[in-house]
Amino acid sequence: MIVVAALQLRGAVPSTPLELITGATTLTKGVLIILAVLSLLSWAIMFALWRELARAQRTSLKFFRDFERASRLEEAGALAKVTAPNALTRLFMRAAHFVSDTRVRNQQARERDAGESTVRAPATLTGSQVETLHLLLETDASAERDRLGRFLPWLATIGSVSPLIGLLGTVLGVIDAFIGIATHGSGNLSAVAPGVAEALIATAAALVVAIPATFGFNIFAGRINRFDGMMESFGTATIALLVREGQI
Repeated sequence: MIVVAALQLRGAVPSTPLELITGATTLTKGVLIILAVLSLLSWAIMFALWRELARAQRTSLKFFRDFERASRLEEAGALAKVTAPNALTRLFMRAAHFVSDTRVRNQQARERDAGESTVRAPATLTGSQVETLHLLLETDASAERDRLGRFLPWLATIGSVSPLIGLLGTVLGVIDAFIGIATHGSGNLSAVAPGVAEALIATAAALVVAIPATFGFNIFAGRINRFDGMMESFGTATIALLVREGQI
């Protein structure tokens, strides 16, 4: 203990995490710099995801509530035009355009088959065309979900790779510590502890990076799944309104 105290007084033995970092080897500092960059990247991604998801959910949920109160298709269309663009308004406009174009093509096909003297009655969609509309809305909803979650793989990668980077820094630091012990011929605890503590700093820093990234990935993945469920429900409600209006 007297030897350790004397070394601490001379500054040879680090006594705080900050001293461990400042007195670390170049290799350990390099690992810590990489982890710091990954930490900043993960927090930037989480902030961007939080802001974009909050805006998308707020505008889409407001439009969905107003859409459910609409009794006529024209009212829903007017509402979609005055509402701030969001995932649900895009789904509604895609469905409306698809139904309109398909009805025109169906009417033209009926006129060609029956002759020009046929009365121009509204041509409804066939069962296969309704299924196509449903698949089209699912595809658009999937594309919207992928757009919102385009940065989620980065969070998953940071959360899984950071501990491995920290472990690599720890292993290399321990190897360096034991090489130093063998070189100087000292194997007592006061000689081993500083090198091992310095090596473990890399693991601790890696956990500080990985834990928030993993939490963020799970939280935002859950929010995106709930938003995807809302888009699916809206697609069903849109088709139901079109059926009720006699459009399909």
